[in-house]
Amino acid sequence: MNEENMNPEGSSDSIHDASQSLESDNPSGSDPLDEELKDLVEDLGPQSKEAELLADLQRLQAEFVNYKARVERDRDVARNSAIAEVLRAILPALDDLSRAEAHGDLEGSPFAAVVGKLRNAGDKFGLKAFGEKGDKFDPEIHNALVQTPSADVTENVIADVVEPGFMLGDRLLRPAMVAVSIPA
Repeated sequence: MNEENMNPEGSSDSIHDASQSLESDNPSGSDPLDEELKDLVEDLGPQSKEAELLADLQRLQAEFVNYKARVERDRDVARNSAIAEVLRAILPALDDLSRAEAHGDLEGSPFAAVVGKLRNAGDKFGLKAFGEKGDKFDPEIHNALVQTPSADVTENVIADVVEPGFMLGDRLLRPAMVAVSIPA
């Protein structure tokens, strides 16, 4: 390069700034594509706002549906927990009445009707007693108080029930207190 083509800033005359050429091509200073794009954005502005509001409304509706389902589920859990606690508190009285009934103390007394009503109330809510003599021992639902070796059994079997266990639906309220016969 020779010195004639150099300007005082050190760049060549043949190289020029791209912004200068854009400005020189359009004397009015605005590009027709930019103007068209600006017009399109102005035209679509309210539609975009409507779409945004619709999306917000749909999101809020979905949140409300989820909230309703969560509240209903929580209400069911709280209800079932309350029923379980009430029935758990009544279990010792049911045990006493069952023992009195087994000894014949309730025959001909008004307490026989009370026992029947309490059992019906428990049945209404799904209360089930378990733990019978001869059942297979399950450590998940039975509490072994005594283990007795026996040649008559090949697996752990309930030999005697000290206190029956209770389930509310599939929820364990109290394990059965049992004596277990184990293989000798």
